[in-house]
Amino acid sequence: MAGAASALFLLDIKGRVLVWRDYRGDVTAAQAERFFTKLIEKEGDSQSNDPVAYDNGVTYMFVQHSNIYLMIASRQNCNAASLLFFLHRVVDVFKHYFEELEEESLRDNFVVVYELLDEMMDFGYPQYTEARILSEFIKTDAYRMEVTQRPPMAVTNAVSWRSEGLQFKKNEVFLDVIESVNILVNSNGQIVRSDVVGALKMRTYLSGMPECKLGLNDRVLLEAQGRATKGKAIDLEDIKFHQCVRLARFENDRTISFIPPDGAFDLMTYRLSTQVKPLIWVEAQIERHSRSRVEMLVKARSQFKERSTATNVEIELPVPTDASNPNVRTSLGSAAYAPEKDALVWKIKSFPGNKEYMLRAEFHLPSITAEEATPERKAPIRVKFEIPYFTVSGIQVRYLKIIEKSGYQALPWVRYITMAGEYELRLM
Repeated sequence: MAGAASALFLLDIKGRVLVWRDYRGDVTAAQAERFFTKLIEKEGDSQSNDPVAYDNGVTYMFVQHSNIYLMIASRQNCNAASLLFFLHRVVDVFKHYFEELEEESLRDNFVVVYELLDEMMDFGYPQYTEARILSEFIKTDAYRMEVTQRPPMAVTNAVSWRSEGLQFKKNEVFLDVIESVNILVNSNGQIVRSDVVGALKMRTYLSGMPECKLGLNDRVLLEAQGRATKGKAIDLEDIKFHQCVRLARFENDRTISFIPPDGAFDLMTYRLSTQVKPLIWVEAQIERHSRSRVEMLVKARSQFKERSTATNVEIELPVPTDASNPNVRTSLGSAAYAPEKDALVWKIKSFPGNKEYMLRAEFHLPSITAEEATPERKAPIRVKFEIPYFTVSGIQVRYLKIIEKSGYQALPWVRYITMAGEYELRLM
C-alpha cells in the first residue's frame, strides 16, 4: 500500500496555520513553517508551479484555493498524485458545506472542519470524500453543526459508492464476462495485430451492505494453492479494478473481495496479448469479366468448436464505389447492398462452429470510365459477431459468494460472451 499522509495543514495567504490535523505523530507544526519557506524559495523559479516539494525527509504536497493553502506533509514514500487528488476533494467538500472556501469560512466553522477531516482521512489514508455521503452524517445550518445520532461512518463501514439501507424483495447478482477480440489481417493473410480485451460487468440488486468474494481460474492463485493448472488456468494481464475492490487483499492472496455499488458497474477489465486464431475467417475473390461486370466469391469459415455457435454475424464486404444492381446468392443468411457504405452486408443469424458458407455476388459497373481514374480504394472486410457461452481466454468464474449480516440467500447469475472488437481482414 502507498505511504500515508502524516498531517494536513490549512494555511492563510501569509503562511499562518489556521487548522492542522495530525494523523501519524511523525511531524510537528513546524513543518508548516518549513513548507512556507520552501514555497517562497520556489517563487520566480521555472518550476514554481510544481505542487510537490521535498525537504529534510518530508514531502510537501499542496494546492491553493482562493486565499487558502491546503498542504499535506508526509515522511513516507507516498503516492503524491493520489494525495493531491484528495486535497481537491477536500476543497469540493468544504465548498459544499460553506458555499465558499476562504479564510473567513474556515474561522467560522472550525468544529465542522475538524469533524470533516476526521471522517475524510484515517491514520493518513483517504477514506470518504463524497459530500453526498458525508452530508448524511454531518449537517450544517449557516455556522452551526448538527451531528445525527447515527454512528459515524467508520463504525458502520459505509462506503462512498454505496448508500446504506438498500432493500430488495429478491436479492440477485448478474455477472457478464465479456471479451472483445481485436484482429487485423494483412493482404497476405498474416495476422499483424491480435489481442483480447475482457471485462467483468456486474449488475447487483442486493440488500444491506453485502461482502462479495469472486474466484477465477487465475494461474497465479491456483499455483499458490498447489492446484493443478494445466489447461485450466489463465494468465491475467493489465488488470484494472473498480474502486470497490480491496487491492491489498488481491495483492496478498489474489482474492477479489469487495462491497459492490448498487446497479451496473465494471468490476474488472483485463487484456490478453496472446496470438488469437481468427474465430471467423473470410476469403474473397474478385473477377472482372468485362469493364462493366464484376463477380465476387466469398467464403466464410467458423474456426471454433462445433459445440459453440456465433450469433448476429455481420460481414461487411467492400465493393467498387460505382457498383450497382447487385445479384446476390448465399448458402446461408441474407445479403444486402449498402451504397452509403460502398459495401455488401452479409448477415447470418446463427453460424455454428466448424462450418463454411459461401456468397456469390455480381455487380454492374458503368461502361464508361474516366481516362484518369483514381486508384481503387481497398477497404478491409469487417466482421461483427457474438458467441455466447464462450471465451477466447478460457477465463472461468470458480465461485461468487455473497455474505450479508442478515443472512439472506442471493442468486448469482454468470454469463460468458465473446464478441468482435476491431476485427478487420485486409484480403482484397
